[in-house]
Amino acid sequence: MALVLSSELVRTLGRDCGFELAGVTAAEPIPEADSYQAWVARGYAGEMSYLTDRRALVRNNPRQLLPSARSIICVGKLYNSPQPSVAQLDESERAWISRYAWGEDYHDVLRRGLSQLVDKLRQHVGETFEWKICVDTAPLLERAYARRAGLGWIGKNTCLINQPAGSWFFLGELLTSLAIEPDGPPPDRCGSCTRCIDACPTQAIVPVDNGAYAIDSRLCISYFTIELHGPVPVESRAGVGSHVFGCDICQDVCPWNRRAPVTVEAAFQAAHFAPPLEKLAAISEDEFRAMFAASPIRRARYSGFVRNVAIAMGNARSERFRAPLEKLALSPDAAVAEHAAWALAQLESS
Repeated sequence: MALVLSSELVRTLGRDCGFELAGVTAAEPIPEADSYQAWVARGYAGEMSYLTDRRALVRNNPRQLLPSARSIICVGKLYNSPQPSVAQLDESERAWISRYAWGEDYHDVLRRGLSQLVDKLRQHVGETFEWKICVDTAPLLERAYARRAGLGWIGKNTCLINQPAGSWFFLGELLTSLAIEPDGPPPDRCGSCTRCIDACPTQAIVPVDNGAYAIDSRLCISYFTIELHGPVPVESRAGVGSHVFGCDICQDVCPWNRRAPVTVEAAFQAAHFAPPLEKLAAISEDEFRAMFAASPIRRARYSGFVRNVAIAMGNARSERFRAPLEKLALSPDAAVAEHAAWALAQLESS
């Protein structure tokens, strides 16, 4: 069947649906799947079983998600906002939450935009077609396909970087049975820069084969504060700093983000920017659920989040945190109590 859509039209439709980036690539297996399996084999996924179980092999072929898929429309939605970075804020008594979680849950926002894109495609195509929306929870190598669709290159920090717009993008995909003109990948422009590697407090960006780099999740602040449900390794707690959910350091220092544009998306305006640690230490589980009901932060779960708050308080070494830490040290949750006791010990050693 002849091509029915151009990639330029897809980019136009994508912009109409609120996506600053859009491109197309073929829905076929790619060599990057081997790199992913090697990453899993090295143990770099840590305890994230959803990346290593049967779903790991599903990632090798997008047609296991949609058998009729011929094309993948990849989109990027900007989430950068004007508030300062953690280094610019430099207030140890405030909690640092990753920029991507300051507003509404991006999964919902991207799905709405991709649903609009499906509707617009229907208006331009005189035939029925099959489709499937994916937003990072699907077993798909989305950064690799986004690179092949021309959205950017993969930096040493493993983020997708767009030359004029930086890396503050959420990615989403629309698998479709439509035949669409594919785009091509841009050149890698990281060069000899190692700022992200040098800035990582826990040295989580590690070299792998052929001069490439990967994230060892077992050393990553984002992994510790979001995905890890057990205790944070004692030797890594100081490196966590004031982070209670995620980490942006490797993006904050990236030269390509110096002039990154700011989003106009209302859903991504900062509702959870650097709240006081003392306030977070006092919230109940019900208050946690209410406060972060529409936020990605709920993924950390209440116990994990309060555990993270205790670590940040210990790293702050402020005497004003003694009373809230003593209260947390009496928590019936063993993980919270242990991390609070560790934090109290940091106050003693300051």
